[in-house]
Amino acid sequence: MGDSQIDFVTAAPAMGALNVTWIHGAPARRRAGDPKIQVHFYDEHTAILRQSKSVNYEAPFIYLLFGNDRALLLDSGATADPELFPLRDTVDLLIAGWLDRHPRERYELIVAHTHGHGDHVAGDAQFAGRPDTTVVSREVEAVRQFFGFTGWPDQVVTFDLGGRVLEITGSPGHHRAAITSYDPWSGFLLTGDTVLPGRLYVDDFPQFLASLDRMVKFAESRAVTHVLGCHVEMTNQPGRDYPIGATYQPDERAPEMTTSQLTMIRDAAASIAGRRGVHKFDDFIIYNEPRKRDLYKLIARGSTHKIRASVARH
Repeated sequence: MGDSQIDFVTAAPAMGALNVTWIHGAPARRRAGDPKIQVHFYDEHTAILRQSKSVNYEAPFIYLLFGNDRALLLDSGATADPELFPLRDTVDLLIAGWLDRHPRERYELIVAHTHGHGDHVAGDAQFAGRPDTTVVSREVEAVRQFFGFTGWPDQVVTFDLGGRVLEITGSPGHHRAAITSYDPWSGFLLTGDTVLPGRLYVDDFPQFLASLDRMVKFAESRAVTHVLGCHVEMTNQPGRDYPIGATYQPDERAPEMTTSQLTMIRDAAASIAGRRGVHKFDDFIIYNEPRKRDLYKLIARGSTHKIRASVARH
């Protein structure tokens, strides 16, 4: 058999599983034994990948969505070197396994990005020359052209993976080319670095608040199962984050958030509009167009953490 069509509509949203312990690094005195990339299948057609903190402290989450005609890899991680971070090999194995179960004559791969910061695009070059593969540039004009935006960023456009039709809208504020993607099959609202349990860095606050307003309104009319960003930086203690550069996060929060938390972030952002600086909340911290001194404090805390970790190793 071949090219049998999977119904991504009738049973949507599919109830998958997020009962997974994510890799979170190793103590300074113990050698890291994490896999370079952890893979968890939420359901048969939806994979979540996480880069190891022993490879790069950012440890971004990456999403691989399978449709009847093509798969979408959303982001390519924080490390270019395929020896340190074998993203293409991992993705090739995942696609080969999916095609073993669902044979196709031809199958495409689209590599796109939640936004264009370096820790989300570093692995792009690994896919150069891969057959039937399109890598979307990080630049806003390329994003708009590829997905067919004519009314950026307010417009909601569709992107068809073959029966699995995503809805995508612009969400600038953290990054000018940021997008938010909704997948009706899994119910995932994929928010990149705009919404996550961690530090929300805002370069353009009016755009950020407008993006959050659109997200909240959008989510109200969709069956959203989980709001998923690309990092975890908060501990289980309300209002407390890990230092930047931390390679061990044993008590980190789960990456998934709820639509109620999305609304909380929007409301929190509205409450600090016009007030530059660092604003702490239980589930996230908003860096509202931070001043140099705010970033210096962040970096200094991270440097102190690194020094202590180095001393502990010795």
